[in-house]
Amino acid sequence: MWSGIVTEQCSEATGHGQRRYLALWFPFLPTDRLMREASSRCAVPDDAPFALVEKVRGAMRLAALDPRAHALGLTPGLALADARARIPELAVFDADPQADLRWLERIADRGDRFTPMVALDPPDGLTFDITGCTHLFGGERQLVRDVEQHMRPWVSHMRHACADTALGAQALARFQTVPAPSEAEALRRLPIAALRLESETEIALRRAGLKTIGDLAARPVAPLAARFGAEAVDTLAAILGRTDRRITPRRPPPALLFERRFADPVTQTEHALGIIGELAQQAAAALEERRKGGRHFTARLFRTDGRVYDIAIECGLPVRDADLLIRLFRERMSALADPVDPGFGFDMIRLSVPHTEPLGATQLELEGGAIHEEAMAALIDRLSTRLGRGRIRRLVWQDTHIPEQGVLALPAIDVPAPEPWIAPEPGQPPLRPIHLFDPPQPIHVMAEVPDGPPRRFRWRRAQHDIIRFEGPERIAAQWWRQPGKQGLTRDYYRVEDARGRRFWLFRHGLYDREKPDPRWYIHGLFA
Repeated sequence: MWSGIVTEQCSEATGHGQRRYLALWFPFLPTDRLMREASSRCAVPDDAPFALVEKVRGAMRLAALDPRAHALGLTPGLALADARARIPELAVFDADPQADLRWLERIADRGDRFTPMVALDPPDGLTFDITGCTHLFGGERQLVRDVEQHMRPWVSHMRHACADTALGAQALARFQTVPAPSEAEALRRLPIAALRLESETEIALRRAGLKTIGDLAARPVAPLAARFGAEAVDTLAAILGRTDRRITPRRPPPALLFERRFADPVTQTEHALGIIGELAQQAAAALEERRKGGRHFTARLFRTDGRVYDIAIECGLPVRDADLLIRLFRERMSALADPVDPGFGFDMIRLSVPHTEPLGATQLELEGGAIHEEAMAALIDRLSTRLGRGRIRRLVWQDTHIPEQGVLALPAIDVPAPEPWIAPEPGQPPLRPIHLFDPPQPIHVMAEVPDGPPRRFRWRRAQHDIIRFEGPERIAAQWWRQPGKQGLTRDYYRVEDARGRRFWLFRHGLYDREKPDPRWYIHGLFA
C-alpha cells in the first residue's frame, strides 16, 4: 500500500519565501523492519499474521502489527491472550523500539539524497524540508514519485503529504483519508487526534464538542488556552501556518555543499575518488572566493541499493588546498577497516563543508619556504587521517594547580596552536617531573616525625634511602568545584635517593587536622 495523500495539492512552484515540507509515515515500520532484517528474515512466517509484543504493567500486549493482523481486526495495545483467542495462528516476536529507531535512521539516510534537511518524526515518520530543491527532480510531484521508488526496498507501506508547514504535512500524512480541494480545507477536516496532544487534553476537547481542527480554529484563542492549555493553541497555530515552526534536521545544514548525480552509476572506487577530487576543487574555489577555509570535510557516497558511505577528514588548521584534500581523502579511504564497496554503483556523490573559518592569503617567510606551522599541521593531518584521529596527540597546558590536570593529551587535530609553556629559571631543576603516574602509586614511607619530610620509602619491593629533599609544596583541593566537600591537602617533596634517582612524593592529608594517619604516594619520576 503506497498512499499519496493530497497529491493534487503538491504544487509545481512555491511562492517567494514560502517553505514546503514533505512528510512520510510508515504505519507498519516495526514489522517491515523485522521482515527485511537478515537475522530475523527466516523466522517471519510467509502466510500467517504476526505481531510484536511488549510487557506493559506485567501483561504482554501487542505493540505493532503486520498488515494481515491489522486487516483481521487486531489493534496495538490489545492483550496477547485476547489476540490469540481471536487468531490462534498469530505469530509473535519481541518488540525492539531501539532497532526500529535505527531502521528509521537508515531510511532517513536514504532520504538524504533528496534534501539535506531531513528530520525524524519518531517513532515511524520522517519530514523533509523540500524548499528550493524540487526543480532538481522536475517538480514536487516527480520528487514524491522518486521518494516512493527509493523507499520501496525498505518499507512496504508508506503514506505521504506535502504542506506549507511541517506539522501540517505530518498531520495530513497520518490522518487524512479523503483528499480535499485545497490544503487549508484538508487541514480543517482533520480530527483533533492530528494535533497529537496528551490523551487527557484530547478527551477534554472531544467532550467539549471540538472534534476537528476546523472546530478548534473557529474558536477564540484566549479561552482555548485558558481551558485546554497553551500547547493545544501553539500546535494549532503551527499546523495552520500562523506561527513558523520549522524542523530540526538530523544534521545541521553545512556551510557549503557540492554534489554530482549520475544517470549511469559509478562502479569504480577510483572513479568515485576522481569525482570527489572535482568536488574538492569546486569547494576550494568557493572558499577562496569567500576568503575562508575549512577544517572538516565530508564526502557521502550514495549507492544505488540505498547504502550510504560517509568519508570524513579533518585538518588541524583551516585549509582550501584541493590537492591536499584529495590526498587526505585517498589516505582515509585506504585506511578504512570496512573498505568502500561500490556494489552496483554510486548514483550520487556529495561533498560538504560543515563550517568555515577565516583564512587569508598564505604569507611566506622572507627567505622563502612555507611556514613551519603549516608544515607541521599538514603532517598531523596526514598521520591522523591514516592512523585515526585519537592516535596522534598533543600535550596542552591547562591553567590549574592540580598536577595531574595541568597537562592534557588531546587529539592533535582538534586543539589550537599550543600556548607557551612556563619554563623553569636557568640553572634550576624542573618543578614538575616529566612522567606522572595515573593514578599515583602508594608507597611506605618512614619519616622522623609524622608531618615531617620523608627519610626512607619502599616502592615496588625496593627500598630507597633519601639523601636530599625539597619541600613541602602544599597544594590544596579544588574546594570551589565541589561545594560542601572538603578535599585533602597534598604536601609534595622532590627527593633524591642514594643512587641519584629523583622522585616526586606527596603526603595525602594534613596530619592530625585532616587525617589521623595520612598515606604517602609517588606521583612522578624526574629524568
